[in-house]
Amino acid sequence: MLRIIDARTGEPVEAAPVRRGLTRVEAHAGGPGLTALRVLLVADLLVRALELGGTPVWAVLAGAPREAELRAAAAALGVRPFEDGRDMGAGLGEAQVIHVGVREEGPVAEGGVLVEVAPVLAASDPEPDPAVLRLALLTRPRGTGMELDTAARAEAHGSLTRWRRAVAGWARSPSRPIPAEVRRRLREAWEDDLDLPGVLRVLREVEEAGPDLPDGARFETYAYADRLLGLDLTHDLGAPR
Repeated sequence: MLRIIDARTGEPVEAAPVRRGLTRVEAHAGGPGLTALRVLLVADLLVRALELGGTPVWAVLAGAPREAELRAAAAALGVRPFEDGRDMGAGLGEAQVIHVGVREEGPVAEGGVLVEVAPVLAASDPEPDPAVLRLALLTRPRGTGMELDTAARAEAHGSLTRWRRAVAGWARSPSRPIPAEVRRRLREAWEDDLDLPGVLRVLREVEEAGPDLPDGARFETYAYADRLLGLDLTHDLGAPR
């Protein structure tokens, strides 16, 4: 069961308190920029985690300046589309409402649960590969401010390139089930306040594990985790060796 920290109270709450009950995830982002993209990315990951747990989700974007530009940048980052929050009306009888936003920019919304996202600082040069930017944003806890400098981008680029290449190689081996302990640790990480750095740590451990872990199991582990991470880790499948 996914539990998240409500930034208003500091207490953990169930993201889906009613089994099969609808959860509304409402993203509150400012105009285009890395902080707004981080807000939408966190909301996207929250939606993915809930859906993996079998919870129906209604994802909406509260009104934002230059919304078309923001939506285009989010789509390039692999964020799935949000419905227009201005069309919410009276709602759909959701059992839970989760607001995702940067509280220091002003009040996010009343009621529901607040998932707080910290700002991103970055150099002026844009990241040419959206998948690299996505991974870089996943490497820090969402409530921690981060500087997206050259070193952080280079680290993300190296990890993504290495993992995609490794996944393509592992795919050539017979499929093997994900070890139960690895699956448990992945789920525990993302169900513990959406701990994405924890998920990445598990993947690094799987990458570095000894020969007792079959390559087919490594492949299935990365493919499974990517349903949440959205990094297109199978991108290099079928590419020339």
